[in-house]
Amino acid sequence: MTPVNVFSDEDAARLFGRGSQAHRMARAAIRANDTLQLSVVGILDSEAGVATTGTLVLKGSASGTGQVRVSVCGETVAIAVASGDSAGALMLSLVEAINTLDVLPVTASLADIPPPSSGGKSPSKQLVLTARNKGACGNQIGVAVTVSAPGITAALTPMRGGEGDPALDAALTAMFSAGHTLVISPYASKTALTTLAAWLDKVSGPLEQRITMGWYRGSMLPNGELAAIYAAIIASESDPARPLNTLALPGADITPQDKWPGRSEQENALAKGLTPFEVNGSQVQIVRAVSTYVKNSMGVTDRSLMDITILRSLDYVRLACRARITQCFPREKLNDIRLQRIRSELLDVLYALEQLEIVENVDAHKDQLTVTRSRQDDSRADDSIPAAVVCGLHVFATTIYLLSGGQQHRG
Repeated sequence: MTPVNVFSDEDAARLFGRGSQAHRMARAAIRANDTLQLSVVGILDSEAGVATTGTLVLKGSASGTGQVRVSVCGETVAIAVASGDSAGALMLSLVEAINTLDVLPVTASLADIPPPSSGGKSPSKQLVLTARNKGACGNQIGVAVTVSAPGITAALTPMRGGEGDPALDAALTAMFSAGHTLVISPYASKTALTTLAAWLDKVSGPLEQRITMGWYRGSMLPNGELAAIYAAIIASESDPARPLNTLALPGADITPQDKWPGRSEQENALAKGLTPFEVNGSQVQIVRAVSTYVKNSMGVTDRSLMDITILRSLDYVRLACRARITQCFPREKLNDIRLQRIRSELLDVLYALEQLEIVENVDAHKDQLTVTRSRQDDSRADDSIPAAVVCGLHVFATTIYLLSGGQQHRG
């Protein structure tokens, strides 16, 4: 289980299987950001996993022409209907058409409808959709059906019944030393999130506050594909302090209008650590990118690390300081003069970051920048770096007041 670099849709299909969860997530990420530096760790389905299934039953005989259209994750498979076509023949045609489109996350087959509990054999057939990958993620696959031909009716059972997502431990272990700045996981169970949080804590410090989760009600796309699009757009922004508000999410589906949240619902989601996505015209965009850190260790609401840009900026400061120290002091002795030089270099880094508007007020806080010898290790220099991160402009509050009659006409 090794991370592999993926440069195209076809790379992902060849490596992980066309239509697999890994292929579709990589495909979504690359379509959203074609300059993305992407590596993927393939995970085998759990041996105890159960694949999600959904069913479609067509009935009747066509009394006119039209179409039967099945949409899976926003991709439509359509067949033509001629007058006189039977429901059974149409379902067989749909099976062939769905299986031809091998990028879909499902396969199709015909099966007998289970007999009623009272006994007996049902003579009818149903079209069964089965997720390519086992596990609960398949339950998120959105399916819809539309019939325009008269005389044909359709009954759709949504995708359900998937269980047993694979464990993340081995995949995360394989990534431990790779230095990734964004990690995308399609799994949102308590077990998966706990495993991810523990791993992130090991590679980068106290961390539940660094997880960011999108919220997009009514989407036909599985969580993994939405997460891949979201992460690809985060990666496209080179300025860590610049808000991601209004950035488009290419590839995200347009949800029905009755699923669109109001402003108060969006604010409620933000307060709970969720990043709302919203439809704006013909595209989907980020409302405000936040982390899941909403309360401190004492359970008190804490908004200091709410915005993901604050955390990305702190990471940027850390990497910039580390890069400068490794460049300037690769083979040095540790003495008081060296400590002063290290402090000078770190201060220079902060001034450069101030010019980039990533931190501010460096002069006001520079006395807090300290570099000292460790009391526990004579070969270690301990530094404390103040970083007044530049916050994003997210709220514009205005007061409009009416002047009295005399004031209005005074001039």
